[in-house]
Amino acid sequence: MSENTKHLLYVEDEVALRQVVAERLTERGYEVVEVSNGEEALERLAEFAFDIVITDLRLPGIDGARVIEQAIASYPDIIGIIVTGFGTVKDAVDAIKRGATDFITKPFQFEELMLVLDAALEQRRLRSENAYLRSQLEQRYRFEGIIGRSRPMRNLFQLLETVAPTNSTILVTGETGTGKELVARAIHHNSPRRASRFVALNCSAIPETLLEAELFGHVRGAFTGAVANRPGRFEQAHKGTLFLDEVGTMSIALQMKLLRAVQEREFEKVGDSRPTKVDVRVIAATNSDLAQMVRDGTFREDLYYRLNVIPIHLPPLRERREDIPLLVQHFLDRFCRELVPSRPALTVSQHAMRRLMGFSWPGNVRQLENALERAVALSGGRDQIEVADLPPDVQEVGGGSMPQEFALPEEGIDFEEYVSKVELDLIKQSLERTGGNKGRAAQLLNLKRTTLVEKLKRLNES
Repeated sequence: MSENTKHLLYVEDEVALRQVVAERLTERGYEVVEVSNGEEALERLAEFAFDIVITDLRLPGIDGARVIEQAIASYPDIIGIIVTGFGTVKDAVDAIKRGATDFITKPFQFEELMLVLDAALEQRRLRSENAYLRSQLEQRYRFEGIIGRSRPMRNLFQLLETVAPTNSTILVTGETGTGKELVARAIHHNSPRRASRFVALNCSAIPETLLEAELFGHVRGAFTGAVANRPGRFEQAHKGTLFLDEVGTMSIALQMKLLRAVQEREFEKVGDSRPTKVDVRVIAATNSDLAQMVRDGTFREDLYYRLNVIPIHLPPLRERREDIPLLVQHFLDRFCRELVPSRPALTVSQHAMRRLMGFSWPGNVRQLENALERAVALSGGRDQIEVADLPPDVQEVGGGSMPQEFALPEEGIDFEEYVSKVELDLIKQSLERTGGNKGRAAQLLNLKRTTLVEKLKRLNES
């Protein structure tokens, strides 16, 4: 489908009117999605970057003005047109205040609607948007730099607000790039320990022979090169927070020493027999399935339960696509300030936004951040990010078509065979995404690991 095709969401509870108008809009080259109420409209907007929303003002449940407001909140470049039979001046003013581009009253001629649409599209083409999503980057959509307004992120913020003031040990899980250290820092800076240090250590980045000394410190002469006493990360984090990233990479022997340090709040430095006491809150993080590692015997069960007092799971970006526009604008604002301070604010074309929202982001928020830094650098003097500015793998995403519902063919289908194929495809995708880890693949599909294994065996045999 051409990039010039305009994607339009039409919200109207009068079925006959909706079908006639949608049909004529389709004849004029628009790709139209029809919905009958505000709730369904918001669901569609969370999934896809439409160019235009036309909505009746009076709808059952959520009204059209709120639909427009939410649409503008996610996509400030979107065109919103209110249609109503209650065409008072107050209605018009209120709709415009909510962000509507224009207002049209029932009954209307179709050509009248086309004139309004054409004028709005021309206005969008000419104007340079300078306030992209700024009103949406408010505290209610973020927690110390963590951005989102999707249901998973709202639940996360609520949990962080609850656990931050405590001293409980926390285990943060999530795929690479989901922001586990950012969450740990947010917890620290919203806790009574914020006046003391936040100390971070990536356990996978330190050779096993040096990790113990890095954690607990050493005394002079403990080993070759130990020319002076040196405090470890536990001691450095006294009265503060110690963040241990990729804790699942530790050896069993070191896990035992870590257990004592977490449990007793004391440890022995390398080369010293005297215990050192500390007051430290520990936040551990991993992208591994520690529960499975416990079953496999590669991670101590007692340490797992000691670290997993309060579990916090970070959802991958593909499970909260609704947050992508917010994250996009956050990174654009930052990179414009850091890379080219003199340039005006950048926006993203709807074509590019569709690519960004359609991509699976295996590297999560970190990958999105890198993609947008590249886009800002390649945009030159233009005021808008286009598809060509995005990384090649993002450009290749099919951004021209909306998600389609399955259409049952006239001749029918073999139901069992079709469902089995869908199941097998989903399982294969989950295993590819997790590198063959069945435990994590089962989590992606919201299944028990044993259920996934049984399904895979049955599907491969069929």
